[in-house]
Amino acid sequence: MKKFIITSDGLLKFGDVSMHKDLLAEDEYCLGGGYYDFDYVFNRLLLSGKSYDFGRPRWLKLDALQVPKSLEGLRILYEGIDLPIPIKYV
Repeated sequence: MKKFIITSDGLLKFGDVSMHKDLLAEDEYCLGGGYYDFDYVFNRLLLSGKSYDFGRPRWLKLDALQVPKSLEGLRILYEGIDLPIPIKYV
């Protein structure tokens, strides 16, 4: 399934995995996750739901969300709402 996580460093990681924990490196800690989908018509990355391993994303524990530079230009939404923190492309 298409799942995402947010690491304690604020990095957005996503992929087609069975478990959210499959996205996490050994030395990383997770601040929640959920599911993602790309909306190519409206140029958006849609995030939703919660991780069964780590719960809902804890956005307020972050100063900014680090997003891969390849996603620059996409509007990123969580459950239909703009993210409550700044986005930094890395």
